[in-house]
Amino acid sequence: MSHANTPMQFNGLEIAIIGMAGRFPGARNIEQFWQNLHDGVESITFFTDEELKAANVGEDVLNNPNYVKAHGLIDDMEMFDASFFGIPGREAELMDPQHRHFLECAWEALEHAGYSAETYKGSMGVFAGNGMNGYLRNIFSNEELLQSVGVMLTGMGAEKDHLTTRVAYKLGLRGPAITVQTSCSTSLVAIAMACQSLLSGGCDMALSGGVTISVPQNEGYWYQEGGIHSPDGHCRAFDAKAQGTVSGNGAGIVVLKRLADALADGDTVHAVIKGSAVNNDGSLKVGYTAPGLDGQSQVIRAAQIAAEVEPETITYVETHGTATALGDPIEIAALSRAFRSRTQRNNFCAIGSLKSNVGHLDTAAGVASLIKTVLALSHRQIPPSLHFEQPNPQIDFLNSPFFVNAELRDWEAALHPRRAGVSSFGIGGT
Repeated sequence: MSHANTPMQFNGLEIAIIGMAGRFPGARNIEQFWQNLHDGVESITFFTDEELKAANVGEDVLNNPNYVKAHGLIDDMEMFDASFFGIPGREAELMDPQHRHFLECAWEALEHAGYSAETYKGSMGVFAGNGMNGYLRNIFSNEELLQSVGVMLTGMGAEKDHLTTRVAYKLGLRGPAITVQTSCSTSLVAIAMACQSLLSGGCDMALSGGVTISVPQNEGYWYQEGGIHSPDGHCRAFDAKAQGTVSGNGAGIVVLKRLADALADGDTVHAVIKGSAVNNDGSLKVGYTAPGLDGQSQVIRAAQIAAEVEPETITYVETHGTATALGDPIEIAALSRAFRSRTQRNNFCAIGSLKSNVGHLDTAAGVASLIKTVLALSHRQIPPSLHFEQPNPQIDFLNSPFFVNAELRDWEAALHPRRAGVSSFGIGGT
């Protein structure tokens, strides 16, 4: 991915990012999101016992040392402008909050891009995915509500399938409306698929991203040794004290268009996607939930080849960066292998992890990482990756192409345009 202000070589396969919208922990919009990133703010909420008791968390749970009282929350999770979209109140009640926030973000993203489906002559598609529907517990506990609306309407509000098709219906989009599900990598895979659809002529513009909102929001989580979650609610990616991540809620959408069309139409081009790649680890790893070195290095190299970009010209990578004992060392080893195929230079490429700011946004993690990177390109600054003090002893940063960007850094283009990579790896290997 590159910023568009510097002269660069085009191969005709570039995709322009012409609009963005998002809601993240501590940020109602992308402007607040950038301010928090710029200022090095950790946007994790730590609950008091009183708050958790009010959310019906029991005394025995509160006193258990493995119950971590932290989560990345979004504001106004329960709010939705149903009348704006012409959705009856009863139907809105049934809708998964993930669908509600995604629909509002889709409108905001199109508005940010300066388009309306009613006046745009081309075909608009939507590619996205969402997390598990915890809100269903509320629905099934209300027998009267279920009886009054029936199974079909309940399913349309609850099923992941309807995330994108409802957006297409409400906004009048006639291109492909496809829900994508690949666990934690969902939204970035959806964006890669949207790019392919644009390049193959499946659509002329695409909204793509993801959303995850766990219900209820005001809950902590259980820490298990060796698991993905941190014991104290902080994500220390690549640090010696790294012990896992913390969960967060969020939604993000980018509006995509073929670069030649965006330039011809006078769109604001925030950044350019030069290439992408998707694969799966297969069985070459210690377990289904484990990361795979070979798969990760191959997909990174494939994306570089697709982009026709030399690794040495990439000066930032927004990593998956979960701060797990297994994940971080494998991610850097895979990145190093991909970069080392073409360069022996050390410490020229900054890395960071958004999870240190807002937690792991699950199905929205990839698009949130992409939006962070686009904002960094636009502002010509690399925001700090938080909680990095001493490098993980399993990672030899000194003899790698990488260094952890622990403080705000100006990002100037030297011989090449500012270029970045964004990684997102899902449990299950995609």
